[in-house]
Amino acid sequence: MAAVTDALAPEDQKLQDWIVAEGERRGNAIIQVAADDEGPGFCFTACAFAMHNVPEAVVVGLPEQLGPVLLDAYVDRAANGEEFQFGTAYTDFFEGVPVTFEAVAKGWYMEYFGSAFVIYPDGDFPAVQIIVASPDGHWPWESGAPEGFAQWQPVLTESGRPESWIPGETGV
Repeated sequence: MAAVTDALAPEDQKLQDWIVAEGERRGNAIIQVAADDEGPGFCFTACAFAMHNVPEAVVVGLPEQLGPVLLDAYVDRAANGEEFQFGTAYTDFFEGVPVTFEAVAKGWYMEYFGSAFVIYPDGDFPAVQIIVASPDGHWPWESGAPEGFAQWQPVLTESGRPESWIPGETGV
């Protein structure tokens, strides 16, 4: 992968070099952001689009050891040609716990993909959110979801709600 060569601040150049090296070594880079007083932790890919022409992905609110596993599985499968339909539940990422995909609205890019801008300075990349149901199968937007689940795993669409989810048709 050819790195973006615009003049960067030294710390941004170091980050770009690391992302590119990770992308070349393992097919994508995963960047983790710890939870803080402002919100839940999250992790995202960088270089998946540049390396494999698949959307970058973010997962919010998962335990820090699970997010990278999910993202790596997504990139591996997508890079090998599997296509994921928005609003469809997939049960083969985590045993017994479904996940679904939604397009991330551009207004969330800087907050949830900020470091990726050293690779894509214009923010010109597609991005998906992988949303994970609770262990008992509830989605963040459902009334039966655990208390606080919707705040812990916000939906990064323009509306803040799933925009591809149609219960009984595309959802479960």
